[in-house]
Amino acid sequence: MEYVRKLMDRVSVEGVKIELLNTAYGNGNTFLARLDPRTLFLWYLYFGIAPWFIHNEVLLLGMFLLLAVTTMMSRVSPLIIVILCLGLLSQAGYLFIVSWLFGGGGETILPLLKLTMKLSVISMASITVFCSMDPEKLSDGLLRIGVPKQVSFGIAYGYRTLPSLVEEYHHIFLSFRLRGVAPRRHGLLYWRSIVYFLKIAVLSFYPLILSIAKRTRTTVEALEAKGFSYAYHSPEAKRIKLSYMKFTARDAVFLLGSGLYVVLLHVLAAQISI
Repeated sequence: MEYVRKLMDRVSVEGVKIELLNTAYGNGNTFLARLDPRTLFLWYLYFGIAPWFIHNEVLLLGMFLLLAVTTMMSRVSPLIIVILCLGLLSQAGYLFIVSWLFGGGGETILPLLKLTMKLSVISMASITVFCSMDPEKLSDGLLRIGVPKQVSFGIAYGYRTLPSLVEEYHHIFLSFRLRGVAPRRHGLLYWRSIVYFLKIAVLSFYPLILSIAKRTRTTVEALEAKGFSYAYHSPEAKRIKLSYMKFTARDAVFLLGSGLYVVLLHVLAAQISI
């Protein structure tokens, strides 16, 4: 019962907000967090794309094990892991049901397992990379590789405002419940209550959108007053801002180790296939 209570505390709105903040800012002491952002982008470029073109079970399993280790190294929030597992299970589940309804049998299980493993590898690679960089570092890394300034700033700004938006949405939802009239009877399988909460959940988005628009305008005016546009278009300001980024021996060891591991996987897969 104590474990269930702790799990429910994390599922609450306050718990979700804390987990989001920990994900964005709480992993600065890990090995991966001390790597240069360009190293992580280069590493992700392979593990985020290559699994789509790999059909060998040994290769996929080896990549899955490596990504499981890097995910643990990045100290990912348990809430994100649970959401990932639920998404993968639901994806594989509905595909199996659809294939079964259209005449598929047990022979569809292996292709679905391959697809699920590919999605797992790509998802864990995304989690590893983006949970290892705080919003500022992610924005600077994108800016350094040539992403437009507005896009890099928008991603960092979205990271920072997401916890407060979750909390504001919760307050709006509670205000609708406070002023609304709940169904007196739940109905069969609580369908009346479900429809009532779904309606409130949708209606709560409209005040939130207006609040976001107002907050965005205030933020833009404050940034312009501080010379935001000039700083983002000034080469000297950009050089000073990104001067801390540099490749180190740690980055070389990480890329070299990952490359050797992938080469050994290919050799092992070729030997087993023979």
